[in-house]
Amino acid sequence: MSISCVIVDDEPLARSLLKDYVSKVPSLKLVDVCSSPVAAMEVLKANQVDLLFLDIQMPEITGISLLKIMKKRPLVVLTTAYSEYALESYELDVVDYLLKPITFQRFLQAVDKVSSRLQQPQAPTEKVIPSPSQPFIFVKDGTKLVKVKWEDILYIEGLKDYVTIHTRQQKIVSLQRLKTLEDQLPSEQFIRIHNSFIVALGAIDSIQKNEVHIGTAALPISDSYKKPFRDFIEKNHLQ
Repeated sequence: MSISCVIVDDEPLARSLLKDYVSKVPSLKLVDVCSSPVAAMEVLKANQVDLLFLDIQMPEITGISLLKIMKKRPLVVLTTAYSEYALESYELDVVDYLLKPITFQRFLQAVDKVSSRLQQPQAPTEKVIPSPSQPFIFVKDGTKLVKVKWEDILYIEGLKDYVTIHTRQQKIVSLQRLKTLEDQLPSEQFIRIHNSFIVALGAIDSIQKNEVHIGTAALPISDSYKKPFRDFIEKNHLQ
């Protein structure tokens, strides 16, 4: 598999190091090296790119800001000297977060994660419409398939390529992306409130300011999901 990539970093030494690392990995094909997010945007418009190695702290706009304004973006590996952006980066679904100075071994681990993400099967491409006569789903938990009833789900938490389904009886960890699972949930029973959380409407105990309370869990409502969530609550007279 050939992975086309672009390096975006305002530091010449960092660009040089990453360029050297890329040259040592046969599966990586370097499309361009950019010193700013603005230059990177032009490259992305003109080329098909699978992967961005993206610095965070840069002039003009930050790497995080670039991700937020891009409507369609390739897979992203953040490269930075600052650890405090890790949580926000996971909410933006980056593949990996490399802290400088970056070793070649750590770089290879990130590339391996990218390869795994790109090789994940995309089918089925169409949305699976849940049937009222089948109020459950089977999810893979390790080496076994577990039957999960809609009525038993409290909320679902996503982190990168994994989801944790919190039910009334147990927690189930499954290797799949939150969006994939969201497409299989009945929309009248579940709603997304955050990049990392989907909640079961019937399980909500209370809504306080920017949080949904389910049992002892207090789940944040992010700004991007706040209005759709409030509109849904009002439309269905749940308040």
